[in-house]
Amino acid sequence: MPAHCLRNRRRTVKALVATIKKEHYPMLTKEQVQEIAGAVLDPVLNLPLSEFKAIKNVVVDGDAVAVTVCPGYPVKSVADELASRVKTALTQAGAASALVTVSGEIIAHRVQRTLKTMAGVKNIIAISSGKGGVGKSTVSANFALALAAEGARVGMLDADIYGPSQPTMLGAKGQPTSRDGVNMDPIESLGLQINSVGFMIDPEEPMIWRGPLVAQALTQLLNQTAWDNLDYLVIDMPPGTGDVQLTLSQSVPVTGAVVVTTPQDIALLDAKKGLRMFEKVSVPVLGIVENMALFRCPKCGHLEHIFGEGGAKRMSEQYKVPVLGQLPLDSRIREQADSGLPTVAADPDGEIASIYRQIALRAAAYVARTAKDMSQVMPSVKVVND
Repeated sequence: MPAHCLRNRRRTVKALVATIKKEHYPMLTKEQVQEIAGAVLDPVLNLPLSEFKAIKNVVVDGDAVAVTVCPGYPVKSVADELASRVKTALTQAGAASALVTVSGEIIAHRVQRTLKTMAGVKNIIAISSGKGGVGKSTVSANFALALAAEGARVGMLDADIYGPSQPTMLGAKGQPTSRDGVNMDPIESLGLQINSVGFMIDPEEPMIWRGPLVAQALTQLLNQTAWDNLDYLVIDMPPGTGDVQLTLSQSVPVTGAVVVTTPQDIALLDAKKGLRMFEKVSVPVLGIVENMALFRCPKCGHLEHIFGEGGAKRMSEQYKVPVLGQLPLDSRIREQADSGLPTVAADPDGEIASIYRQIALRAAAYVARTAKDMSQVMPSVKVVND
């Protein structure tokens, strides 16, 4: 065959291959990639990724695409599933190949309008209860550990002045030191940065302080601790809705609050007061955690709603606030917290730890959907010559 005929045949085959490839893999535009990936449901809240403004760095190179997915919450346990969902959506839409990178970067979100976010702390989540005895501190400890297990930098502030329990629960010992003579360095334990008045007092001595003194002490604990680049600071709030709780809610730059309750009506009455308190001071309530929701008999496996059933669901429907999760009444939770190694750390692959991680991820995902903090952004100045 003459050389020129061979060249023409090669060109024809190449054109045919290109045509077939184009028919099977139509080239997508950046806008189409953004739309397709944004329509994918995230695995935590089952909402479109577009609601998190999660699709970043879209690159289209012929029939190959690359995107970065940054949903704004820690992603260690869901990154693979998230990448798979986005990749499947893009290849089904016509991309010959799709490179999907998932980022767990956390940004600061908006707090009360009269306050600014703290240096060294991006987001503050307050864990509250309307009354004592519902397991708020245990939930707080496991909540913080769950966020850390998902890859976030997390701190814990024990704001329960009258009954500081986080040092015991988190196995943290010692007294905070200061490098500059002004700010305290937090105690580190189980991957958390922790501060509590419990580090500074005799655990057997009662705290006989009036409300204003308590509020002042807590403000100092918060502002004079050298928190080191935290994604989340979890505050174990004092139980109740009195003067101390109100002062803290008004003076601490809180990104969102979580309300802990048990199913019975008496606990729900107080939990509703706590929820309404946060609403009045413009702190978003991220959700409700129903603790001690169900008891499974260790001998026969029978399930019993000892404290009633459906309380958190009714409260959720009344106030349009989601239920983040329900925790069982289980002696292991108490035993592990008492030992200084809460459930998420003691049994990270267990069923109860999985519930705590789901609760923490859902709360973090709701934080990610709130408005970005702009208090630290300097306004731009533009000079125009007339």
